[in-house]
Amino acid sequence: MGERKIAIVGAGVSGLLACKYVLSKGFDPVVFECRDNIGGIWAETFEMTRLQTPKIMYQFSDFPWPSSVVEEFPDHCQVLEYMEEYARRFDLVRHIRFRSKVVSVRYERDADEDEEAEGWDFWGESREAFGWKGKWEVQVETSSDGHTSMETYVVDFVILCIGRFSGNPNFPEFPPGKGPETFHGKVIHSMDYATMGHERAKEFVRGKSVVVVGFRKSALDIAMECSNINGVERPCMVLYRTEHWNVSDYRPWGIPLRFLYFNRFSELLMHKPGDGLLPCLLASVLSPVRWVISKFVESDIKRKLPIEKYGMVPKHSFLQQISSCLLTTVPARFYNRVEEGSIVLKKAPKFEFRRDGISIEGKLTEVKADVVIMATGFKGDQKLRDIFESQPFRNCILRHPSAVVSLYRECIHPRIPQFAVIGFSKNLSNLYTFEMHCRWLVELLAGKFRLPPVCEMEKDMEEWENYLESSGKGYRKFCQGALHIWNNDQMCKDMGWNPRRKTGFFSEWFEPYGPSDYASP
Repeated sequence: MGERKIAIVGAGVSGLLACKYVLSKGFDPVVFECRDNIGGIWAETFEMTRLQTPKIMYQFSDFPWPSSVVEEFPDHCQVLEYMEEYARRFDLVRHIRFRSKVVSVRYERDADEDEEAEGWDFWGESREAFGWKGKWEVQVETSSDGHTSMETYVVDFVILCIGRFSGNPNFPEFPPGKGPETFHGKVIHSMDYATMGHERAKEFVRGKSVVVVGFRKSALDIAMECSNINGVERPCMVLYRTEHWNVSDYRPWGIPLRFLYFNRFSELLMHKPGDGLLPCLLASVLSPVRWVISKFVESDIKRKLPIEKYGMVPKHSFLQQISSCLLTTVPARFYNRVEEGSIVLKKAPKFEFRRDGISIEGKLTEVKADVVIMATGFKGDQKLRDIFESQPFRNCILRHPSAVVSLYRECIHPRIPQFAVIGFSKNLSNLYTFEMHCRWLVELLAGKFRLPPVCEMEKDMEEWENYLESSGKGYRKFCQGALHIWNNDQMCKDMGWNPRRKTGFFSEWFEPYGPSDYASP
């Protein structure tokens, strides 16, 4: 196996996991990281940012948090230190090439056939990880001492770990003459704000009227930072389009949320892709229980956060929120800042730029602003598509701009051989999800199981995508949401593991599942 060269693109959480598990099977990995440190988005983030998942759910299965970290939601420095300790513990850094940006990848087959030809057997007749005899050419731009150079690496397999939340910023589209070009102030994306560094970012917003567009984690953190700096003299306005069931903690009425949504019983209440008659009937019969749990959590959120006072009660259910991976933790004292006036909340389904600020659709008055920060997400799917030189591969991975990247087991594409993606599927605990995908992938690389025929993989992908679409809000986020145990079960069965990870009937059905349950096969 050591002769097999594996390229891993990115040294964030998913890249470190991929490197660790690839090494465990005796392969030879090389990790390309465009920055000069590990950590991915945790290496460049806002000063206010904390982990928004309880640490017990966001940890490596074989490397728990150190006892010195007592907070339930560690700050970004603690998360980065935890990742660095993990890299040192498993000696991963020596496999990482820093300041090395992967520009493109190209697949070259040994056979005298055109790569563009149609009708080829994709993963090969064997349906194994190395069923084809081809190689990937990885074009890497390396920076050193102010100079850049291009190098080509030839590898047997590529694992892309570039994540969704970096790279290509997403900007809303505006009619001609009503976009940022009209505005005389500064318009930046939250990504640009994060890369400034903490001190420079503070000076950038100090003494200015700031408008933050968005109501997810980045928007809330930036708004809190602005309110800390400028106070009520220069309130930070937050423009939001849709109300969300954001939480202040993960303990509705004192009960850890994982006991409500992270056990087998909770998944018994949910419809699943490809359900048979009995499971479908059972989920329908138990739907009142599903509704009661959702309302139970909603009542706690309304008790703890003044969302009714500010007209911000969502029209959708909490179940929809958690199923679409759109759950966000509200920073401590956020609504205190709203109460004192240093943060102003304004609903704006649509808005336009003016010379001195913005105009909200349906409002007669303009909002004056010096800086507008767009916390409007990223075009992660487009970033994934653009890394391929081959147009057929680009079309495979993303059929059209409004489509969603669809992958078998959220890891591989049946029509792109010797290639995997880790870190695009979401869950309430992304690290937990990424680790399971890495373990599944390395078992495939080691030849412990074979892939199904292409037609079966594509059918599975279609069923999953249809399920996500039918779930309603936010389905394009490609979220495992409230079915993470069910997804893990599929991978365990593929790998030949027992999907039942606990001892005893009560524990199996009612205790929450977490990373430690998958520490060993």
